[in-house]
Amino acid sequence: MRVAVCQFTTSLNAQENLATCIRMINETAACKPAVLVLPEFCNTLFCHAQPWYVDHNQAWNEALSIDGDFLHAIAAQAKKHDCYIVANVTLQRDLCRDHQNGTIKSNISVTSCLFSPIGKIIQQVDKHTLTGHENDFFISASSVAEVVTTPFGKLGLLAGSDSMTFAAPRRLALSGAHLLCNSINTFAIDQSNLHDPARACENRVFVATANKIGSLVPNNKLQAKTLNEIISAPSAVPQAYFMAVGLSQIVSPDGKVLAKLTTNEEGFIFADIDVSGTEVGFNNKLRPDGTELIQQRRPELYQGLTAAIKQKAPTNKTVSTNKTVSINKVFQHEQALEHNSQVATTANVAIFATYKSNEQAIEDVCHYIENNLSDIIQLPELFFVADKALTNDAKQLAQIAELSKQLIDQVSSVLRPFQYLCTSLVIEGIHQAVLISKHGLLATQQQLHFCKRYQWTALGDELNIIELPLEQGNISLAMLTADDANIAEIVKVAALSGIHLLLVPFDIQEACEVEYSLLSRAAENRICIVAASREKSFVNDLPNENANNNTANNNKIKAHKSTGLIANLTTDFSFLPQWQAPKFTGYINQPLVKYQYGKITKAVIHPFAADNKLMAKIK
Repeated sequence: MRVAVCQFTTSLNAQENLATCIRMINETAACKPAVLVLPEFCNTLFCHAQPWYVDHNQAWNEALSIDGDFLHAIAAQAKKHDCYIVANVTLQRDLCRDHQNGTIKSNISVTSCLFSPIGKIIQQVDKHTLTGHENDFFISASSVAEVVTTPFGKLGLLAGSDSMTFAAPRRLALSGAHLLCNSINTFAIDQSNLHDPARACENRVFVATANKIGSLVPNNKLQAKTLNEIISAPSAVPQAYFMAVGLSQIVSPDGKVLAKLTTNEEGFIFADIDVSGTEVGFNNKLRPDGTELIQQRRPELYQGLTAAIKQKAPTNKTVSTNKTVSINKVFQHEQALEHNSQVATTANVAIFATYKSNEQAIEDVCHYIENNLSDIIQLPELFFVADKALTNDAKQLAQIAELSKQLIDQVSSVLRPFQYLCTSLVIEGIHQAVLISKHGLLATQQQLHFCKRYQWTALGDELNIIELPLEQGNISLAMLTADDANIAEIVKVAALSGIHLLLVPFDIQEACEVEYSLLSRAAENRICIVAASREKSFVNDLPNENANNNTANNNKIKAHKSTGLIANLTTDFSFLPQWQAPKFTGYINQPLVKYQYGKITKAVIHPFAADNKLMAKIK
């Protein structure tokens, strides 16, 4: 089927906006789309960063009635052009507003309406996640959105910030959605460059996103003094901050951009997609090793996204520990938690990837440790096993278990105080992530989700949260191995427990895992991530920044290498001079990324920036 998205600017004049919508629908209809997606706030102008509405009277007057002329006109266009149209508007949810008290809020929703080719509204989905000043004027959805079955496939509707995190798209994907129709209204490029591809590949769905262009500020209403004060603030937010960036696009289930408007100019774009493919949709998705994505899900671990966290009784003041008893010995010997109970401002991390196997790999790692001062050294999953298929042989698995014991002994003998190493090992026949200190095995995390390459291992039922002492302070972390970090729900569980850092010893299976998925986990949860993998080569079917400007290069198929990464957090604490806020780059929450390269990759991360409770106090 053919999907189209269009982008345009709006004002505070509903009649002008309706005329713009009709004009753009007519222009886009020339490509004969089956589905057409319009941007968010089609009927009005709104910027969540500033309260542009004067009061609640204006918010009500700008909103539409479900039976009003505006929506009837859009319905007529759907019938005229024999297509489905998605239009996002603000809707009056109260029967009336019979007073003029501008301080009293009415029930107004931000709603995506789906119009069918017979000219009827067949679905209304209210926005769930309200951002900034949207909370001042609108109400969020109280019910779970449902997918709509059409002759072309199943559609799910999203709006604004609902696609910035995994939750709403995941619910639609689990309900069988093949295409997510996403209406947004943003000045940031995070959505285009990160979240759209992440939502597509983590759910194996197509994503069609329509964004606004032009000013998000009602220039005829804006007080110049207010804007000047904002622009001249110490953090220097430029006026471009209030300009919608466009970049409307259609993304395939593997994260590839099929069509994109590369500028913030008015226009439309379309792509022909096939939703009947055997691997389209979350329920049909197969991992490269043959694991069914739906088979990996363990809802019992995500109940309330908090119930699976295993909180331990404090051993030192307010510190909670991991189950492993040796962790108490570390605290007693190093006394870190007694004299330095604050969250570490920085931590030195390193990814080390040996190209050797078995005993030679262990010796290579030990040699590196002896010549390295990093606080945390991250290794790939079973880093000393070149061929993971060997683990399916009982005799080979027993040898790997013996090497795992040898590794713990040798590595712990060369680690310094406050220095740690993370990888995954086979211990007592179970595949699990481990954290090793100079005292030996410090903490473990059993694999939580099934994958075929380790189908022999028992799965854990709990997520362990580890309080780790460093010389600079303490950090809270979790470890996930195998495919666990690809499961957005379990990463969210870890983030809600207050971790600063996620350690991921894994074996990359798809390029999009590091191109998009892990970065999105870091951004949406505000955590640092250090993930190490053995190097893999993949066909380069993912987009590059200049793909749309150089058509000749689009048809070239290249193999490119993928490994792990270090995802750090941006910081803007004015009282820390080394963290001076940079000029606005177009991103609002993009992690600072250093990709794993060669044998050694080092970086300084900022666990302090992941302490959301502390950040709230500072702000």
